Amino acid sequence: MTEGQRSRGAVGDEQWPALPLADWHETRDTLQLWTQIIGKVRMVNTPVLNHWWNVPLYVSATGLTTSLIPHPSGNSFQADFDLQAHRLEIVTVSGGRRSIPLQSGPVADFYGEVMHHLAELGVGTTIWPMPVEIDNAIPMDADLVHTVYDAEHAHRFWRALVQMVRVFEHFRSGFVGKSSPVQLFWGGLDLATTRFSGRAAPPHPGGAPNCGPHVMLEAYSHEVSSLGYWPGGGGEGLFYSYAYPQPDGYKAARVRPRQAFWNDEMAEFVLPYEQVRSAGNPERTLLEFAQTTYEAAADAADWDRTRLERPTAQNQLTHIE
Repeated sequence: MTEGQRSRGAVGDEQWPALPLADWHETRDTLQLWTQIIGKVRMVNTPVLNHWWNVPLYVSATGLTTSLIPHPSGNSFQADFDLQAHRLEIVTVSGGRRSIPLQSGPVADFYGEVMHHLAELGVGTTIWPMPVEIDNAIPMDADLVHTVYDAEHAHRFWRALVQMVRVFEHFRSGFVGKSSPVQLFWGGLDLATTRFSGRAAPPHPGGAPNCGPHVMLEAYSHEVSSLGYWPGGGGEGLFYSYAYPQPDGYKAARVRPRQAFWNDEMAEFVLPYEQVRSAGNPERTLLEFAQTTYEAAADAADWDRTRLERPTAQNQLTHIE
């Protein structure tokens, strides 16, 4: 039995698998650094899009993907984390293909393999090897500390992301204003989708490790309400919802479900993942959190909800099983 078969069998039909960070935080940290390597490769080769939408990864039918990446050589390519077979697949439009096993070992070794294979495929890319949004980060080309990869836990994380994407996309459908795709931002390894009021925002103060001021200025150039999941914060990670700039009265709003609460340290509404997966209807529970926290932000900031929302947005809670 292959490693991929073992990981698939461990999850079976469990749609919302348990994700106790105590069991898989080392794998999470390794996977986050791997995604930063591939995400930076995408970033270097793509023109800047609004709010850095040119840099995230996307959940796919087998794991995570960059989607198609242009290259100065004209030989466009794509990189996929296959979290079923546990390989990184790099494919070019000219027919080149390389595969790297996803297995325990130093991040520095994975970095070297990626760069070697990109060069062999004719899509060589130079990136800044310093991780972003991580305190006390080690350059990825010299990181011998992060070495753990457990295939079963990575597979469970992906299975959970698949379910989140389904709900996030359903939530996104209730908004006709500008909204982001559902994206995996490799800085924090968080899945997110963001709605925009259409109004400019005050300059963001920044402060994330190894992120220059221009990063947050671009990310938060306009007023937002953002929904996401972060595999951190203890327990099994957190669903979160925040507004920038934070409007008066926002954090005092009553949101649902009852397990959701305002986190002063994060300045966000949060809902523990385990509260969602253990609910009678996880999808509706998560959608309720998404909708009520968005309404809290939009109402406190006086968004033009009539113009920005579909007429059916208020009823969407009844349309997901």
